Amino acid sequence: MTGPGAGFGAADPVASLKPLWCPSPNQGARRDGLGPSLVVLHYTAMQSAEAALERLCDPATEVSAHYLIGSDGRLWQMVAESQRAWHAGAGEWFGKDDINSRSIGIELDNTGGHPFSEPQMAVLEVLIGQILNRWAIPPEGVIGHSDMAPGRKTDPGPRFDWTRLACQGLARAVPPASCSSLLDPEISLGVLLRRYAHDLGYSAPVDEATLLSALRLRYRPWAQGPLVAEDLAPLAQSDFWG
Repeated sequence: MTGPGAGFGAADPVASLKPLWCPSPNQGARRDGLGPSLVVLHYTAMQSAEAALERLCDPATEVSAHYLIGSDGRLWQMVAESQRAWHAGAGEWFGKDDINSRSIGIELDNTGGHPFSEPQMAVLEVLIGQILNRWAIPPEGVIGHSDMAPGRKTDPGPRFDWTRLACQGLARAVPPASCSSLLDPEISLGVLLRRYAHDLGYSAPVDEATLLSALRLRYRPWAQGPLVAEDLAPLAQSDFWG
């Protein structure tokens, strides 16, 4: 089937990217005249894309997303980009809530415990590129569910390849920085962590351990234990401190 998602970008090098239209009743108008300024990535945490699709289109669940990408690269669209899908829930980014009205949600067929497949990532890259172009969203506007809802959500999880997206200009690029350049002997690591994270958009009122966990999911998924200076390095912003 086809619909509002079909045939985006005829001049696009991957013009064959045509979502299957499977409308979800779980949607509505964006509030307060807001338009998409964020792309929020999720994993489905279900055993198949078909099971996730059924759930995202079930009125009893009251959840949805704009897109779902299967592990084999199949792409479904459930909500038009102009509409508000119900994917983000409670949370905030740069101090602003109602992320559903501010974002486009993409669900990825993955349980959270294994790598994301090549066909899936290839489709995701094209889709994100088209969305960013359509809505003039900067790469920094591509975030994970765990970024805007730290402690409550962990998706897209530690197996997601954020570096791959960043290298293509589809997510925030981490500028090179030494740990020592971000340290201040008069300020604790915890205070610095919160300050630098807030500058990147992490404004949710959570404790230090929860914030650190969310930041590590995004930037240092292999890291464990207490906060260390190395946790600050990925938070550097060349515009602020370069």
